[in-house]
Amino acid sequence: MYNQSPIHSSAGTSHGSSRSYMVGFIISVILTVIPFGLVMYPTLPRSVTAWVVVALGVVQIFVHLKYFLHLDTAKEQRWNLIALIFSAVIILLLVGLSLWIMNSIHHNMLAH
Repeated sequence: MYNQSPIHSSAGTSHGSSRSYMVGFIISVILTVIPFGLVMYPTLPRSVTAWVVVALGVVQIFVHLKYFLHLDTAKEQRWNLIALIFSAVIILLLVGLSLWIMNSIHHNMLAH
């Protein structure tokens, strides 16, 4: 029914099979429906719900990286993985330091 053989690029890396894409899609749908259900039908405290949604969002990022972007630790993918990690560190630094600065400014504005 589905093409089971992976498609290869000119760089020799695998682009996955239809089965791989279907597995990724199903996992992504499940990881979307769970937080949606938790928010629409609240049964947990708000803070727990927020952390569960964030955690499932992080898991979904890794699902997308593996099943749709085919990023793994293969030798052909090392530079892509390094570029992704570098980008993530820069984004975390920018967002984290911006929040720190805004919190500091807010704290100093209340002190005067």
